[in-house]
Amino acid sequence: MPWGVSPLPLLHPSRRSPEPASKPGVMSGTLNITPEGPQAEAAAHRLDGVLSLARSNLAFRSTWAEINGAMGDLGTYIPIVLALSLADGLDLGTTLIFTGVYNFVTGALYGVPMPVQPMKSIAAAAISGGPKEFGVPEIMAAGIITSAVVFFLGVTGLMRFVYRYIPLPVVRGIQLAQGLSFALTAVKYVRNEQDLGKGKSLGQRGWLGLDGLVLAIVCACFIVIVNGAGENLDSQDEDGGANGANLDGELGRADRKKSSTRRVLKMITSLPSAVMVFVLGVILAVIRKPSAVKGFKFGPSSIHAVHISRHAWKEGFVKGAVPQIPLSVLNSVVAVCRLAHDLFPEKAEAVSATSVSVTVGLMNLVGCWFGTMPCCHGAGGLAGQYKFGARSGGCVAALGVAKLVVGLVLGGSLLRLFVEFPVGLLGVLLLFAGIELAMACRDMSTKEESFVVLLCTAVSLVGSSAALGFVCGLVAHLLLWLRKFVAKKHN
Repeated sequence: MPWGVSPLPLLHPSRRSPEPASKPGVMSGTLNITPEGPQAEAAAHRLDGVLSLARSNLAFRSTWAEINGAMGDLGTYIPIVLALSLADGLDLGTTLIFTGVYNFVTGALYGVPMPVQPMKSIAAAAISGGPKEFGVPEIMAAGIITSAVVFFLGVTGLMRFVYRYIPLPVVRGIQLAQGLSFALTAVKYVRNEQDLGKGKSLGQRGWLGLDGLVLAIVCACFIVIVNGAGENLDSQDEDGGANGANLDGELGRADRKKSSTRRVLKMITSLPSAVMVFVLGVILAVIRKPSAVKGFKFGPSSIHAVHISRHAWKEGFVKGAVPQIPLSVLNSVVAVCRLAHDLFPEKAEAVSATSVSVTVGLMNLVGCWFGTMPCCHGAGGLAGQYKFGARSGGCVAALGVAKLVVGLVLGGSLLRLFVEFPVGLLGVLLLFAGIELAMACRDMSTKEESFVVLLCTAVSLVGSSAALGFVCGLVAHLLLWLRKFVAKKHN
């Protein structure tokens, strides 16, 4: 049967040619119920289609660029996971295993570098409250409740309605606020020493040392030189070289020099900057504390179900789920879908508000019962991975395989090494992810749109609430529309 032709007509008896009754499992004028029948053939075609789509979604566009892009989300992921592990006793090994599976599945489903990030409001409540007030049971309860709400909005189609009717300037305001929040946090990581276990900044960071300001500044400059602002200088230079050759009529000494410069530029821009910064951080972590490597224990952490008491459900709902639900709806579904459609318009049908809501829900409705950090998708992670070269689902799938292998081999003992990782380098990676997300608002062309974006951003940042910024931005948009409507009617 050719691909793309529906197998259903084969299931109708009137459209099937009579077959000999003596053939095993076949009766004249009845359906073939043997494994070789139309049902099996249709199932095989559907399976082939699913596997073909997954292979296409996981295919690398450029090997080094995709691997480099996978590092773009670590500036958010590592600090929060470390903080929850140190402050609340979250099991790092279990989280690595489950989030690795999440990464691989979402990469195969969507075909874009869809990130798997911590739920930030829940993480903030856990870090500030500590294990006595907001421990692992409360974290898991908050994650389950939030995901149940998001899942319900997805399967009922309500999330599609929300996505369709939220004005674009309001979405851009949420993205700008989240991007600037990342950038401000990144600068704090670079400038000050950090106690990630308590979520507090300590004294000002020194200029020299294995986690000094000079190291962070050099790495930031290196990323700017390699990645720039995201433009493709190589293609521009090639066009300029071709025009120069046409003008000169022959490839003289100046043209050979230009060609050599283009080759050097192409080599520099193809360097995996984020990978190199991350590997440098691992090397420095080992140098800072060599005994961390000696303390590795091989084998995965023991996975067990988390007991959630009635009190934990209550605390998880009030302190964790209530502030997290608006952020998950706006940033983890609406904003990430909008950004994915901007960056990958050919994937608009696959990355829908409904499907993203369902995957966010299912991840935590399964993993949180076993102590996995509550996760979601995020526009900041997508922007960061895209910034560093990710263009396919293979990027996050490779990151997922790496997490899974490390979680199975080293388990929670990897925490001993990650504690020594230079926080300033994580701040550098987070800084560029935040800037890339904030730049999504550059398509706002009118003064009214810019007004709504900036109002939404200001309220979100000052009030530390994406929900409050969303409401203010939506009200401002409606008032501006009403004002314009009345003016037109009277004119």
